[in-house]
Amino acid sequence: MKLSELIERLAITPVAMSSPLTDPTLHGCAALDQAGPGILSFVEGAHRAHLIEKNQASVLILPPDADLQALATSRGMAWFAVEHPRYWFARALTCFYQPWRLPSNCHTTAVIDAEVQIGEGVGVGAHVVIHGDVRLGNDVQIFPNVVIYPGVTIGDRTLLHANCVIHEHTSIGADCVIHSGAVIGAEGFGFVPIVDQARRWYPMPQSGQTILEDQVVVGCNTTIDRPAVGETRIGAGTKIDNLVQIGHGSQIGADSLICAQVGLAGATKLGQQVILAGQVGISGQVTLGDRTTVAAQSGVHQSLMPDSKVAGYPAINHRLWLRAMAVVKRLPHLAQRVRVLEQKIAKLLGSH
Repeated sequence: MKLSELIERLAITPVAMSSPLTDPTLHGCAALDQAGPGILSFVEGAHRAHLIEKNQASVLILPPDADLQALATSRGMAWFAVEHPRYWFARALTCFYQPWRLPSNCHTTAVIDAEVQIGEGVGVGAHVVIHGDVRLGNDVQIFPNVVIYPGVTIGDRTLLHANCVIHEHTSIGADCVIHSGAVIGAEGFGFVPIVDQARRWYPMPQSGQTILEDQVVVGCNTTIDRPAVGETRIGAGTKIDNLVQIGHGSQIGADSLICAQVGLAGATKLGQQVILAGQVGISGQVTLGDRTTVAAQSGVHQSLMPDSKVAGYPAINHRLWLRAMAVVKRLPHLAQRVRVLEQKIAKLLGSH
């Protein structure tokens, strides 16, 4: 693919670009430190300029930075400059790579109930099991060994990767991606103590529903539980990483980002565009306001206002946490100073 063809397919007007007489052929994309001839890469800012000097990429996507543009030109590279180079690099990747898709038919080993409603262009892989009263939208892809319980609805163009399980009465919107090993809509962890019997628990029936709105991505081995009553809901455009636990009755707003190994206890409520970094834990019945950001390995035990930025365990204001951590690093030295001062005070008191 020629550079000019790529720009045309991206439907973008660059802020600036190298000489139009330079129109190299591209056959792939790579990170800046791995790119070679025939490869497209990108630079986000001046802090990566040193990699351009050692690079052999044929084309670079640059920010509107005259110094970076001059450096790329001096290296004999073609380039074009746009705002947000990483975003346009992601868009360019789709011109060179498309994920593998199943053919639009049902594998002979799939077990599909006669009551299943199947849209047009649906692909069903080997050893898939789909129970009754299930509706599949158009162009849905169901990869091998997926199990779908009764009463499930799956929207157009959604992908269910191998070995995921969709439990009863779950609703998944259009353009969602459920990665391998994920379990959507399983019973929430709900037990109540048995009256007059010590240390025994009665299982609360989990009769609620799990709803994933459009364009939700769920990572490998993530679990999203259904509640006893009501619903667990994941808002449109939310992206969930691998190994995440979302407790029953949780509500997650649109366009939120939840990184790996996060745990949400039951009835947690997240606003829109909330970001939870890796290994964050949220207590049950806590509400986080819109655009809240929680740093990695933090523990949140109380509700937070919109636009909060917190860190630590228990989580506190992020700037305060940074100051506290700076003090923690000095604690051994401070402890030694206190011991020395205590000895001096003891000597002074003894002399009197």
